[in-house]
Amino acid sequence: MLTEKGMIEHTPEENELIEQIRILVREEIVPVRAELDAKNEYPHKVFEKFKEAGLFASLYKEEYGGVFISALSNIIICEELSYGCLGITTAFFASKLGAMPIEFGATEKQKQKWIPPLASGEKIAAFALTEPNAGSDVPALSTVAVKKGDRYVINGTKQWISNGGEADFYTTFCLTDKSKGPRGISCLIIEKGTPGLSFGKKEDKLGIRCSATCQVIYEDCEVPEENLIGGKENQGFLHALQTLNASRPVVASCGVGLGQAALDSAIQYARERKQFGVKISSFQAIQHMLAEMAMKIEASRLMTYQAAYKIINNAKDRAKYSAMAKCMSSDYAMSIVTDALQIHGGYGYTKEYPIEKYFRDAKILQIYEGTSQIQKNEIAAGLIKEAASSKKL
Repeated sequence: MLTEKGMIEHTPEENELIEQIRILVREEIVPVRAELDAKNEYPHKVFEKFKEAGLFASLYKEEYGGVFISALSNIIICEELSYGCLGITTAFFASKLGAMPIEFGATEKQKQKWIPPLASGEKIAAFALTEPNAGSDVPALSTVAVKKGDRYVINGTKQWISNGGEADFYTTFCLTDKSKGPRGISCLIIEKGTPGLSFGKKEDKLGIRCSATCQVIYEDCEVPEENLIGGKENQGFLHALQTLNASRPVVASCGVGLGQAALDSAIQYARERKQFGVKISSFQAIQHMLAEMAMKIEASRLMTYQAAYKIINNAKDRAKYSAMAKCMSSDYAMSIVTDALQIHGGYGYTKEYPIEKYFRDAKILQIYEGTSQIQKNEIAAGLIKEAASSKKL
């Protein structure tokens, strides 16, 4: 929890979860992350270990087969997993991301059908929102769903979909009423294997390479009307906003975890590397870099928890704080890994040390779930709205 003094103090249950994940990171992730990265290979075997440990269940409520530990479980889990590998974390949390529109907007019957297999780890989900011409500009999406009898026929293409080709089902955002613009968007659950659903090539990415990313293509793809989330049309834009607001602090926590890993690697290297007859950790220039990295991590961690509490408490300014956390943590993570690589010198530019992978992975944090520039738009919009209604001036 976040105390009145601004300190983060975890409950005994949260500390137990942290220790469990650190064991998984040390024993199951660190030994294979380089190989998975090099092979561009999805972490199926790692996920089997996650299932055995009940980690998937930790993301969901008990009434849907989960094991509720804390309202902050998502934040805790993703920070700790990202310390080991952001690619594995992305693949893991992308399934939760795909479940969020169901959690926020589905009927109870739909929740009971679709969430328990995710909580057990038997199935994986994906969040299909972004399109080739509609990334940050969500209202510009063009995938359509036309009602024909008791079924919907979907046509369109989604781009940059995490878990694409690997997921068992896709929460897909489509236009059901073009005349209403973004208020005419609905969300449908589409299972892998449905006729008309196909996938583009797996992207060969700079970083997070073990996380599968590809196009998802819908060509006269038919699903029954009971797959419409919430049972009502034109509610999808709300589900998307709720999902993004809730997921951005989680992305922020990924930046914290990755930044911490980079800092720890830099400290260890600085304590071992000698130049001019002394360890480089004794150089003031290096010490200042380490200090600045540590300050950025702690600032990001506090902002992330602040945003998480805003989401949990459904605060009016939750969107602003969610954007702040995501933007700050992402930008700081990129800065931290850059400095950590610099401290490693030439060795940091090779695959001999993990910092090279951290550097490649970090960039995506400033891009997915809304770029840093889009987050600043969101922050500014919140500030202006607050000023307009404020009586302080």
